[in-house]
Amino acid sequence: TYSRSIAGIERVFDILDIEPEIQEKKNSLIFSDKEDVRIEFQNVNFKYDKTALEYILKDISFSIEPEEKVALVGASGCGKSTVINLLARFYDIDSGKISFGNQDLYDYSLASIYNQMGIVFQDTLLFSGTIEENIRYGKIDATKQELEKAAEAANAIEFIKNFPEGWNTIIGERGTGLSGGQKQRISIARVFLKNPKLLILDEATSALDSESEKQVQDALDNLMEKRTSIIIAHRLSTIVNADKIIVMDKGKIVEVGTHEQLLQLNGRYKELYDMQFRNVI
Repeated sequence: TYSRSIAGIERVFDILDIEPEIQEKKNSLIFSDKEDVRIEFQNVNFKYDKTALEYILKDISFSIEPEEKVALVGASGCGKSTVINLLARFYDIDSGKISFGNQDLYDYSLASIYNQMGIVFQDTLLFSGTIEENIRYGKIDATKQELEKAAEAANAIEFIKNFPEGWNTIIGERGTGLSGGQKQRISIARVFLKNPKLLILDEATSALDSESEKQVQDALDNLMEKRTSIIIAHRLSTIVNADKIIVMDKGKIVEVGTHEQLLQLNGRYKELYDMQFRNVI
């Protein structure tokens, strides 16, 4: 037991000693809760493999105003998720500039940026524990009233109360014991509880059946109210009401506009829309 413990401890310290690639500035700023979230990409270029000849993102420029709902669409591998990875500072850009609020994104501390962000992924991140503990992760010191309000807004309160143990229902690692729609609504309730200014939805409904998608989409519509929102979606039916749709192709922005404007352009967005429409038919 002692020998195995020593081996485990050595591995833990190896991990703790790893120097993060993403570094903050020494005197980094704190993003104020009173500030509006406005985002701007200016001529951003990026590649994961720094020895590669071609950039993954090429000369990306766009802006998102406070409380605006913006969708990123395009074929798989076009760079949509990479844009989000750069905004969340999972990676650093190679050139260009990303503004957050009225300041360079890199001037802020990572913690103060993450405090403003709420992300709902396609693959819901839940852990072994009670339903209450999983939702409370969005705000550890939340009151029971706040928890119930978040669950209600996420359309989750009904199925939670229907479980024999209610809020104390134990779920397994990655949400074992819950349906896909239930898992998503718990993750949405968690974001409601956190109450971020910036909401990122990364294919949040793509793995759900039609009935679950309707319940989850209603919850997401509630969540996006009065928040700056970025939506990555393959199903174009979920983003037709976005204030702005950014169409990407092979790492570049090829079209920008509303749903109606892009259909009239008869370009890449129209191609994607027609392909999905034919599949539905």
